[in-house]
Amino acid sequence: MRQWIAEIAYETTSGPKRASEAFFLPTVDDVRNAISKKGGYVISIRPHERSPMERLLARSSWWQVQLLRGIQFRAHSASPGVALWKIIQAETNPRRQNILTPAREALARGLGVIDALKALQIFDRGTLAILSASERANRLAEGIPHAIQSITQKRKNARAVAGTMSWLVFDVFSIVSSLFAGKPMVMKWFRENPPTDPDELDKFERVVGNLELTWDVLIWTAVASGAFLGWCMVSFWLNRGKKDWPTARIVRKIPLVGGYLRDLGFSDSTVACARMIRGLVPINEALEQASEATNSPDVVSYWERANYDLNRGIHLGSALDHEPLTRAERLELASLSDLDQVATVMESIADMRAAAAKTKHSLIVWLAFALTGVYLALAMGSAIYALTVMNMSMDSIMGGLMEGAM
Repeated sequence: MRQWIAEIAYETTSGPKRASEAFFLPTVDDVRNAISKKGGYVISIRPHERSPMERLLARSSWWQVQLLRGIQFRAHSASPGVALWKIIQAETNPRRQNILTPAREALARGLGVIDALKALQIFDRGTLAILSASERANRLAEGIPHAIQSITQKRKNARAVAGTMSWLVFDVFSIVSSLFAGKPMVMKWFRENPPTDPDELDKFERVVGNLELTWDVLIWTAVASGAFLGWCMVSFWLNRGKKDWPTARIVRKIPLVGGYLRDLGFSDSTVACARMIRGLVPINEALEQASEATNSPDVVSYWERANYDLNRGIHLGSALDHEPLTRAERLELASLSDLDQVATVMESIADMRAAAAKTKHSLIVWLAFALTGVYLALAMGSAIYALTVMNMSMDSIMGGLMEGAM
């Protein structure tokens, strides 16, 4: 399902009339059929592309929270689908109207509120899982505060990481820019003022070569790291909501970061599963929906394997008791006897995974500080070393001048 923009010609009593309309359908052929049923003639059909400003607004957590609060407020007097429809109809900002068009088209075709929210492609999978679990349990209005809390917590984590990384990047940029600007002048001075003593000249050239190599390594390491970090940020921003893409696979291979993302995925999916179980959603559907709540392949594989084992007739506790759960989590699952206990254990696992993710988050921040400190120490040490080399050259020059004067 995707949004299409079609240029259409209609026959009217006053002659042909041209119009531009949006459609939310799977393929171009479906759009052509829909236009034919309306009595129109296709001029052109193109996939809808959001402008940069629309993408920025759609990705804004503030706007996401406002949209969910609007649904929650109106859902007290109407169904969630009607509440979302009223929000879309009341919107007057052109950019927001364009962002909300896929949801309007989905609702107009009779799809549910969760399908409409998925069509917007602005929420992450964890948030959608919480909303979907609450909707399946007929408690969407009660689940929205939990979704808002999830969005807010992730925004706080993102701000903490962004603030830390911004400070570290500023420090590294200051040092790198100094090295990049000062290196040509320093190296030029060294080459123009070598020692006159042959023994010292050999040592001097070796030392200057090592210094130049050290500075090149420091500069290009910082440039490569900055380019990789920028590429990751842009890629995650543009691919937000997708299940998997190359950058995500590369990032997950980073040991500590991969574990952090896996813990977040377990926390989101187990919360969603627990809410569906408490809402009396069939256990196989709950497990299937839990696998849709995360982008982490390890977590998705866990839920799919559990659902497969359950369908084979294996006891629920045994179906859930496998990797990548920790020993403590597996011990809790081993004593299950009814679904109420499953929900309680799932909530406990979600809390443990959230705590583990918070710990890994702190470790990532402190490790970034430590690596930056090492980098700055190397940069400052090489600068001091350059002064030592300069003194070596100056001493040789002064010695030559003294010998010439005598």
